[in-house]
Order: sequence, then structure tokens, then C-alpha cells
Amino acid sequence: MNARRWLGLSLLVAGLLCASGAYAQAQSRQKIRLTSLPGRPLPVVAAEMNGTFAKFGIQVEVNPAPNSDAMRAALAEGKANIAHAAVDNSVAMVELTGADVVIVMGGEGSLNELFVQPDIHSPAELRGRTLIVDAVNTAYALQLKKILLLNGLQAGRDYEMKPYGATPQRLVAMREHKEFAGSMLGPPASIVAKREGFVSLGSTQKLIGPYQSYGAFVQRKWASEHQDTLVGYLAAYIEAQRWLMAPTNKQTVIELMMKESKIPADVAAETYAILLEGHGGYAEDANFDLDGFKNVLKLRAEVEGQWGGHPPAPEKYYDSSYYSGALARLKGAK
Repeated sequence: MNARRWLGLSLLVAGLLCASGAYAQAQSRQKIRLTSLPGRPLPVVAAEMNGTFAKFGIQVEVNPAPNSDAMRAALAEGKANIAHAAVDNSVAMVELTGADVVIVMGGEGSLNELFVQPDIHSPAELRGRTLIVDAVNTAYALQLKKILLLNGLQAGRDYEMKPYGATPQRLVAMREHKEFAGSMLGPPASIVAKREGFVSLGSTQKLIGPYQSYGAFVQRKWASEHQDTLVGYLAAYIEAQRWLMAPTNKQTVIELMMKESKIPADVAAETYAILLEGHGGYAEDANFDLDGFKNVLKLRAEVEGQWGGHPPAPEKYYDSSYYSGALARLKGAK
């Protein structure tokens, strides 16, 4: 065998070995099925793009849900291992259906605003009207009920609430159906709504206070049986959120927002400024805001009459051990 043929054969064998090794490595990664609302979480997109999941031995399959009912069902039925959405959904699963789920990480505060049709300029004008929400008894619907209670309006008596789906769907519905008087919207939908002439009657930050919004929750049984996998996933998510919040990555993050949310550059830039540079959006290290979560429970107690109006301790719904393990793993990785 001449030298040229020998070199060619050697390169072929080396290539096959590399491909085989890469395939084996991919096969050995722990698989996680994720459900989320709305759309894919941006840290998950970044972690996938930057190879962060692979770094922590994780392979993630994301199936965004059309609404919170479908998202909660996917987690409860074991079709998803981790859910990313407003964490009040986890509380609702525990209290309304008896599901054994627990919050394991935060991520974002609430930047929602109550947006109404252009011809409406005060809460009083919502009397007798229909407002649309994702689900009538969780998360942002409770924010809406509280804001209108502050203005003397009670759901069912003074206005109707209609479930309609996730935030982007609700904005489209308000645009196409003028009979839908208003809804709670957050960025980027709130930015688009304002530019289209919809009227903001106030933000949750000003009217309700700190609110732990977006986070991750899981079934306790799955978490205890897959502790190492869950910790690795949370570590990858935290690292990805750090990358998103690093000022040097600003332009790349804006481009990711444009692609994921299908929004123009100027809307993406404003969304970035609100969520990542402002106050109350993305949390450093995807931290869980305990005071904000106490407000979540307080709101559910006040608006829905849960627990006889006296919310239990947050620890009933939140387990910080997996998040602490993720921070320790990140420190060890450095």
C-alpha cells in the first residue's frame, strides 16, 4: 500500500471514529422534555445555540403549549418533565388538582400591563365588557382581577372573563375582535400593542408590586428520581441566562428575540431594554424572588379566596435545593 492510500485510509478511519464518538456522546446525554408558555424560553434557545446543554450532558426537547391548561396537563400526565411558565400555575396544580409539583427555579418578574381597546380610557369603562385571559383562575388573570377590584369591579358581576390562550394570541384577538375590551400583556406584545394604539391602564409593578412570574416547576417524584439531570439542566439554564444578560452579547440577543418572537428590530431592541436592562424583568442567575412569590400567594388568597384568605408559607411550593445544587455545579465547572 502506497503512502497516499495509507494516509487516505487513516483519515477515513479517524473520521469514522470521531463520528462514532460524537454519536455515542449524543446518545449518552440525559433527555429532558420541556413544555413552556409562551413559546420557547430564550435561555433555552441560547443554551442550545451555544452548546451549553451538551456541556452539562443534557439533551432538551421543547414543545411549547398553546395555553396554560395544555401546559399543566403535559406536566401532570408525564408528557413533559419540566414546565416553564408563570409559577402561579404550579400553585394552581397543587391546590386545584392535587398534583405533587414543586417550583425549582425563578427567572423573570412580571412586566405585564392592562391593555384595553383604543376607545377605552378608564377601568370604569370596562363595566359590562369582555376581557380575555389565558385561564380564568391562574397567574395573569388574577392580576387582572386584582387591578379591577382596586377600581370597584368584580369578575362575573361587572365584567366577563373569557379564556383565549397565550399572550401573542390575545393580542391578535384584541386586534381582530373589538368586543374583547382588554387583556394583560407583557413585552414584546405590550410594546406592539402600545404602538398600535391600544391603551395601558397601568402595570402590575405599580398597581400590585413585585411578582414572581416566570419560572420552572416539575413533578416532585421526577425531580427526586432525576436529581443529577435536573441540577445539570438548571445549571445550563442559569449559564445561558448569564450569557443573555451580558452586555457584550446585546446585539446577538436582540437578533434571537427577532427570530423567536417574529418581531422587527426596533421592537426587539425595546424588549431587550425592558427585560434585560430595566427593573423587574430577567433575574440575575434566574433567581427566585421570594418576596415576589409571597405576593403571588397573597394575590391568590385575596382574589380567589384560597386558604380562607391566609396564604401558607412559600416553602410549600418551592424547593431551593436543586437550584443551590446548580449554582454549586457552575462554581465547580469554573
